[in-house]
Amino acid sequence: MGAAAAGGPVLVASNRGPLSFSVGPDGQLSARRGGGGMVSGLLTVASQTDLLWVCAALSDADRAAAKAAPDGRLDLDGRERAAGADGAGASAVLMLDIPAGTFASAYNAVANSTLWFIHHMLYELPRQPSFGPQFQAEWEQFRDYNRAFALALAGAAPGSGPQGPARAVVQDYHLSLVPRMLADERPDIKIAHFSHTPWAPPDYYRVLPDEVGREVLEGILGADHAGFLCQRWADAFADCCEAILGAEVDRARQQISYRGHVTGIGVHALGVDAAELTARAAEPDVAQRLAELTELAGGRKLIVRIDRTELSKNIARGLAAYRELLVSRPEWHGRVMHVAFAYPSRTDLASYREYTAAVQDLAAEIEAEFATPDWTPLVVRVDDDYARSLAAYRAADVLLVNPIRDGMNLVAKEAPVVSDRGCALVLSREAGAAAELDQAALMVNPFDISGTAAALHEGLAMDDAERTRRCGELAAAAGAMPPTRWFADQLAALDGPG
Repeated sequence: MGAAAAGGPVLVASNRGPLSFSVGPDGQLSARRGGGGMVSGLLTVASQTDLLWVCAALSDADRAAAKAAPDGRLDLDGRERAAGADGAGASAVLMLDIPAGTFASAYNAVANSTLWFIHHMLYELPRQPSFGPQFQAEWEQFRDYNRAFALALAGAAPGSGPQGPARAVVQDYHLSLVPRMLADERPDIKIAHFSHTPWAPPDYYRVLPDEVGREVLEGILGADHAGFLCQRWADAFADCCEAILGAEVDRARQQISYRGHVTGIGVHALGVDAAELTARAAEPDVAQRLAELTELAGGRKLIVRIDRTELSKNIARGLAAYRELLVSRPEWHGRVMHVAFAYPSRTDLASYREYTAAVQDLAAEIEAEFATPDWTPLVVRVDDDYARSLAAYRAADVLLVNPIRDGMNLVAKEAPVVSDRGCALVLSREAGAAAELDQAALMVNPFDISGTAAALHEGLAMDDAERTRRCGELAAAAGAMPPTRWFADQLAALDGPG
């Protein structure tokens, strides 16, 4: 992590941090490390440099741990941080106790029910959205939530030292207003913002109230560097800035000039830590679940999907495509099994609960239509089991990844890395990963059920040598930008010439 060590202190801001707390039967707090590519990558960075991670306390246990810690700071293992424990490698977590009402409005009503829907283009426009007084009140709460992060970063960042100014890297759409707010408070800090979602094109982005759309764009343009997962999303952001703000966009130099400030635009594709993922996939709990899955499959070919029960993941159309495969290609009856393992997502939102129920209903219909006494064609599970997911990756003959839109989709990258025999990847052209994986994957239109069914057939029928070759190409691409390098490249871009 030379890029982190070469400059000044690093601050990271994200809604969800690297730790979560729970209260045990004895009443004691215990900490658990978070998961995901961003968390694992930044934890590696944090072990090698002086990093402060600012995040929201998401539960009563989180708030209790933050209140008990000196200045709200915790070590990366969750212990209270000793006063004055600074220096290289002395990384810490600062949890913010955002008022519950503010957090609910900012996170659920605005971030996840508005901005997420805009960037993933999920609205059924004849029916929704409708922006009125309630939304205006929620937007004020979103401002307050972002302001809390900006003030925390401003207060925690030291002044410029021998290695240069502090650098703040702000993560994702939840905190899109933070860069402008932080720059106003601390113009001496170098600021980056990274978007993990797609970015909507101008015509769709304009669904937002005009002042809200402008405020989000201006918020991110407060940063010195704005990063995206693929060029398509970066271009869409630049298009919005040009069309809505009248900003000057230099596409050759990848810069946006607005009100005298220049923001560099960068593409930083997020991959996987292949060595770490491979080692985890070899652990005994994964081996146990692999044995169970192998027995369940009974020698049949496996179509695998691993997703959150998120509207954009397109699980229902994936199931419909599998049904179409069984209808149009009866030769696969008794010879294939589809396993769909889904992680519950945003269960506090009614639309997500309804979608999950609809997926389960469709799965039951497929099972009733095709199952025989000696063949279970479909297995759907909605729960949290990472070891089982890794086992499914290893066993997959075909991996189905068909989102409506996706910033990247690490599932498409994880499975080829740990695959035991090589798997074929059926991939939506609307996933950010398509920009890197399209030559080796079987690309589909996520709305075309018949086309997806045909791709599933092609993947199942693919000969071993071709499947192995393609999987090798996918794995090489997936490991080319591990999280540590992904983050280092953002810091390097932030430190580079403007």
